[in-house]
Amino acid sequence: MDTAVSNNKSPELSTPFLRDSDVAVLTDWAKAIAALADAYARPITPAMVPARLMARGDGFWLRGMCAVSPSGEYFGSKQIAASPKIRRASYLISLFDQRTMELAALVDGRRITDIRTAATAIVAANAINPEGALRVGVIGSGAVAQSMLTALLAVREVSQARVFSPTPASRVKFAEQFKASHGLVVETADNPPAAIDGVDLVICAARSRDESPVLLGEWLQPGMVVLSIGSTLPEQRELDVGAMARADLIVADMPEEVLHETGDALVATREGVDVAGKTVGLAEVMSGAVAARKSADDIVIYKSVGTALQDVVTAEMLLREALASGQYQRLPTGIVTIDR
Repeated sequence: MDTAVSNNKSPELSTPFLRDSDVAVLTDWAKAIAALADAYARPITPAMVPARLMARGDGFWLRGMCAVSPSGEYFGSKQIAASPKIRRASYLISLFDQRTMELAALVDGRRITDIRTAATAIVAANAINPEGALRVGVIGSGAVAQSMLTALLAVREVSQARVFSPTPASRVKFAEQFKASHGLVVETADNPPAAIDGVDLVICAARSRDESPVLLGEWLQPGMVVLSIGSTLPEQRELDVGAMARADLIVADMPEEVLHETGDALVATREGVDVAGKTVGLAEVMSGAVAARKSADDIVIYKSVGTALQDVVTAEMLLREALASGQYQRLPTGIVTIDR
């Protein structure tokens, strides 16, 4: 087949590149949450977000995830190169223009996983508990837990907050950081039940080292919403069988992967919990097809494995901000787009 350089492409190729430092400057939690809420409220077909792929070598792997944004602007992929053996990883997102097929940008994806994970969790929290100040209990004090509370504070009032972390110094540091950055008083708790007693929203972002659950169903109280993002593989667990059983509804960003790829769902299903029967997609809730609650006492769990849709929509938002502000680099080369 004969091919030719498209007339739509300038002969002098260049590519916008968002460095990790650019992403740090451009990150706007409220805008990320709004972009993801808008995306999940639009029609999303399975073909727009296919299953992820992974190529494995000796002690390293490359994961590829791709998606089409429902905005009509961009589509793209995230690649993750990682070696558990040497504890190294790189993240790259490529965005293409849906109208021209041209490479629109390359984005350092290191921070985007945390951004999109936290922002999408808050989209779910807002859909389930849409009004009023929130009492929040946090299990975990690492980067993702910090991002989730930071994202929440960007769009909601928090009237009370507590944190539990197995390491006392870590939970004290967590509390001090939010006092300094947001003026929020975060109480420290000596155990998980004390951290979540009487709260509206449980932020669970802390897998245990031995993969035993860190949140038990017996601790949950009527009306609670749980945001669980810490188990994404069959060997990982964050919620015990009791928690999965007590949930009146489980909202999943990727229902099939949550059901078949997370230890929480797999173990609960093996022990007789009808996890599949009460699991719905976040898009179904955001579009209004499924009500998040039938009663104010319903316990609702948001279970996340992360998707390329979230990566692409977040990168798309960052690119818009970069082009408007000039906060990006331009690589002096690009790829040729052809007519074929």
